[in-house]
Amino acid sequence: MKKILLIITLCPTLTYSQSRKQKRAQEKADKETLANLQAHVQYLAGDALEGRRTGSQGEVLAMQYIGNYFTKTGLEPKGTNGYVQEFTINEGKQLPEAENQFVVNDKPMALNLDYFPLAWSAEGAASGSASLDLREKGEPWFWDVKDILDENKTNPHFAIDNILREQALHASKKGAKALVIFNSSKLNDNILFNKNEVSKSVALPVLYLTPRGLKKYFADATAIFSIKVKVKMVPAQRKARNVVGYINNNAAQTVVLGAHYDHLGHGEDKNALDTTHEIHNGADDNASGTAALLELARLLKTSGDKSNNYLFIAFSGEELGLFGSKYWLDNPTVSGKPNYMINMDMVGRYNPDKKLTIGGYGTSPVWSQVLSSVPAGNLVIKFDSTGAGPSDHASFYRRDIPVLFFFTNSHEDYHKATDDWDKINYPGELEIVKYIQQVITTTAPRGALPFNKTSEPQMGTVNLPVTLGVMPDYGFSGTGMRIEAVSKGKLAEKTGLQAGDVLLQLGDYQFVDVQSYMQALRNFKKGDSTTLRLKRGNTEKTYTIQF
Repeated sequence: MKKILLIITLCPTLTYSQSRKQKRAQEKADKETLANLQAHVQYLAGDALEGRRTGSQGEVLAMQYIGNYFTKTGLEPKGTNGYVQEFTINEGKQLPEAENQFVVNDKPMALNLDYFPLAWSAEGAASGSASLDLREKGEPWFWDVKDILDENKTNPHFAIDNILREQALHASKKGAKALVIFNSSKLNDNILFNKNEVSKSVALPVLYLTPRGLKKYFADATAIFSIKVKVKMVPAQRKARNVVGYINNNAAQTVVLGAHYDHLGHGEDKNALDTTHEIHNGADDNASGTAALLELARLLKTSGDKSNNYLFIAFSGEELGLFGSKYWLDNPTVSGKPNYMINMDMVGRYNPDKKLTIGGYGTSPVWSQVLSSVPAGNLVIKFDSTGAGPSDHASFYRRDIPVLFFFTNSHEDYHKATDDWDKINYPGELEIVKYIQQVITTTAPRGALPFNKTSEPQMGTVNLPVTLGVMPDYGFSGTGMRIEAVSKGKLAEKTGLQAGDVLLQLGDYQFVDVQSYMQALRNFKKGDSTTLRLKRGNTEKTYTIQF
């Protein structure tokens, strides 16, 4: 009896001692993870990587760092060359500013603001003296499209590009050195630079003078101007690289964990929200998510968790249009459809007032059950149903794969050179990493997750007065704006538009790419009615729509 009493007396002491030991072990583990998170972000967001712009040497250094950590962690390489899955981003024809010029009376004009060459122009230089009304052999010629626009303003089949080519051919045969096109009317001319142009070039330089350039440099239509032009176009391609590591537990289900590691470089792609050419280090966007990915790889590898196979993908090309995630889905490096995907993008600025947002809550009925049972700890969480959004989880959602998107919300340093490593809330990020691991553990017994479609936010419509309710395909390399997805309940769905349709014209405004499509939308307001011309397969269709 005394022995039983002794054992009963000792039990609370032993339990307390064991609890203390477990607590110390957890504190030690958390301390290691916290130090690693900070080390990862400091390296990835360091000046030596120059902002990790897609295709840059900084991206290569980041790729090597991630691959080395996967090796250290013991992950199996699952790229196409070790951990690396290389892919090409085709950016079409580009106009190097240093190699293009339009000089008028020794005054250089601004490329794109005052003028631009047409994409089928000849390359090379030309110079001479000319006026807007005088055409002499051996000199540059000008041509005003005012009359041709007026003649065809009620012609729905009018294609100005064909007329421009005819004029260029005529000018070349008559001995013109160059052709400068301008529009003195108020009618929209739809003259654009089509970076995806593949047709044969004409025999002389052909440039378009914008209304600003016409007013600023050619106000006197009777004057004689000294002109020098030079045209140079270069085909632009980038080699980008996903980094892919794998934990193969021979399980029935594979879970994808992802984060993009590319950023803005010095802002060369015009996607920064400041005007500085300084390094945009992208500590939160998305060195923070990449750091979380690396630590989850280590934690899941050492945990002994065999319930899933785990695929870790550090994506590149996200800032340019989710290129890396789309490429992996088109060219998967493991067999079978992933059970679900967890994406971490900007998880480094946790603030209880702004909360941690978890998107994708509605993409599977399982998420409500799982997330309601996982303790939030010190985290204040806001749930968002939609599986769409401007990050890589959207690519998986489009393939009917349940997703969760972890995001600590935007801030004043977003897409600016001030997004630096010392502004990261590392203890907050540690809590997010631990929470995600618990979500994975809690989800494991549920097997294959059913998928649900969700409502979708309108994408890419900042400061636009109207929208169609579509997601553009930023990787489309043809002429027009290809629809990647149609938002439920929006104008596009009600009109009958479909994913894969290539939009060509809104009312009087033609477009050749996403940027010119967005510009066309700025010419309309809510309540306006207009026509929408598109290509579906080999068939052109025209719809009447009202915004």
